[in-house]
Amino acid sequence: MDLNLALKRIIETGKVDFGSEKTVKDIMSGDAKLVVIAANCPKAIRAQVEKCAGIESVPIIKYSGTALQLGEACGKPFLIAALTVLNPGSVSIGELA
Repeated sequence: MDLNLALKRIIETGKVDFGSEKTVKDIMSGDAKLVVIAANCPKAIRAQVEKCAGIESVPIIKYSGTALQLGEACGKPFLIAALTVLNPGSVSIGELA
């Protein structure tokens, strides 16, 4: 499944949190089902998210576009370096991860 299309469907039918700080909190609280990180996510943030996701066994998808492109794919008028899927709605995470 195309990741951009899947993200739109997840946002429409599920629950997503945007932002790297919220992503780390969601991972550590056990609420995260999947994390998406933009290609140009700052190294320090990427390392923190990857470390937390590894500890909690949360799958990570590395988005091939920039934070601006990830924001556009999500229908948002701002940069998104990282996002957390809390509920995938009508999309199977197995199709993405």
